[in-house]
Amino acid sequence: MSISINAKDQPLSKVFSDDFAFSIPHYQRPYAWTTEQAGELLFDVLASLENQPEAVEDLPPYFLGSIVLIKQENKPEADVVDGQQRLTTITILLSILRSLEQPESAANMTPFICQKGNDFLGLRDRYRLRLKERDAGFFEKYIQKEPKLEELFVLEPKHLTSSQRHIQENAHYFFNKLNSLSDEKRSRLISYLLTRCLLVIVSTPDLDSAYRIFSTLNARGLNLSLTDLLKAKIIGAISEDAQAKYTRIWETEEEDLGRTAFQELFSHIRMIYRKTKLQETALNEFLKYIQPDKEPERFIDEVLKPYSDAIDTVKKADYQGPNAATINSLFGWLNQIDNFDWVPAAILYLSKYKDSPDKLEKFFADLERLAAGLMIMRAYSHIRIRRYAKLIASIEEDANLYVDDSPLQLTPNEKEAIINTLNGDLYLIVRIRQYVLLRLDSVLADGAATYDYKTITVEHILPQNPEKNSQWMEWFQNKDRSEYVHKIGNLTLLSRKKNSQAQNYEFAKKKEKYFSSRAGVSSFVMTTQVLQKVEWTPEVIETRQVKLVDHLRSLWRLQET
Repeated sequence: MSISINAKDQPLSKVFSDDFAFSIPHYQRPYAWTTEQAGELLFDVLASLENQPEAVEDLPPYFLGSIVLIKQENKPEADVVDGQQRLTTITILLSILRSLEQPESAANMTPFICQKGNDFLGLRDRYRLRLKERDAGFFEKYIQKEPKLEELFVLEPKHLTSSQRHIQENAHYFFNKLNSLSDEKRSRLISYLLTRCLLVIVSTPDLDSAYRIFSTLNARGLNLSLTDLLKAKIIGAISEDAQAKYTRIWETEEEDLGRTAFQELFSHIRMIYRKTKLQETALNEFLKYIQPDKEPERFIDEVLKPYSDAIDTVKKADYQGPNAATINSLFGWLNQIDNFDWVPAAILYLSKYKDSPDKLEKFFADLERLAAGLMIMRAYSHIRIRRYAKLIASIEEDANLYVDDSPLQLTPNEKEAIINTLNGDLYLIVRIRQYVLLRLDSVLADGAATYDYKTITVEHILPQNPEKNSQWMEWFQNKDRSEYVHKIGNLTLLSRKKNSQAQNYEFAKKKEKYFSSRAGVSSFVMTTQVLQKVEWTPEVIETRQVKLVDHLRSLWRLQET
């Protein structure tokens, strides 16, 4: 069966025009982008404008991704199958930019948010994007019409839907960030967004084919064919008498790593060469900047095979040789970091110094420190990529990686930011809390612990909502519990699922029934320490907080020097 598919990249000025009237179908999930995703979008666009003196029209285009639509040709109506989060966030961004402009300039931006009606043609005003019915009116009132930001920002989140809360938070975030820019920078940003920022629009006339396209883009996109295309290009450039040999090397590495990991390897190789985020398609960047087909045998012998062996060692934590236990332990911790931006630097260094175990141990200890620090600070991806790009360059130049200004080392400001996070409400930062506590527990166990449990949960000792007449309330009757409940000093680890009833037990019963095994001990050192306490007062938490954070200060060398 043939499928009618149209795919074209369009600037935002064309995306938010009379050519499209986007609607979010009822079957779509709610708007869910947080300030983290919205912030990354804004910072990536701003980063593309940094130190670019050229006129906006001369700047290279910036791709914002793709969207998939159900849309008939020559009709503007379009159901959004994939791209709701991006379109909604961009609309919020344009609206906030409009709110910060002078009236005349603001009026010039309104057409990208709302299509003006025409009485003579019987056309009513129509918004470029219509959300699901539950949130459409809210979005129109506070974002798409002349923004009522003061009213929006003071709305009580508890009275809003989850989508509305995200809209409110992202609007507030954009307002604070954009309001700090000069008028000139905001004006330049608006021009860049509308004329040089592109979306790839894929449209098809029916739902079935749209979802097949969506599945293809997400599960079998261009990256999945990248290695096949490069293989044909690279092996094809080798003399016929050597093709069989290099085909075996290529296919052996792919089989050893597995197809998915082999695909990922090429993205890491691209990063080592380019030292920047992807600007074009991965295939174009490989052929243009890396040119593996120019010296194909050298590429396979000196790049593909050693980097493939290195990533296999890192991912399997299977270094062989002196210091192996410590090095493999560090690989294990790195593999728990919530991003893979550190991998290119890791495989570059390992392939370069694979026979120098002392160097490897020192480097990977500091790489884990850096990767953990950036994760704890919740550094955006473009910040991480820039940092690791500098580190890759330093490794290639044989620079001293252990001087204060090395990209491998944390700066004083970064150390302070990490400590502030560790002293804050750690439990509320879901993406880092388990890593931090497991890392802490390993220190308390002198590195002897293993954590191969099927389930690990982070638990409060002082409950979040203790019973009114409980011992907890007596201990904290003169204290604000909110200042203690989510701190490291009040957290521990369990190798079991959460039990909402047990979480509110009195301290003695909680230790006996919830925090210990049948043998009366715990799987974790930090939990065993809790079992040794007779009471759990504010003073106990405060003392424990200082001690535990001090252990992490020592582990990651966060002390002042």
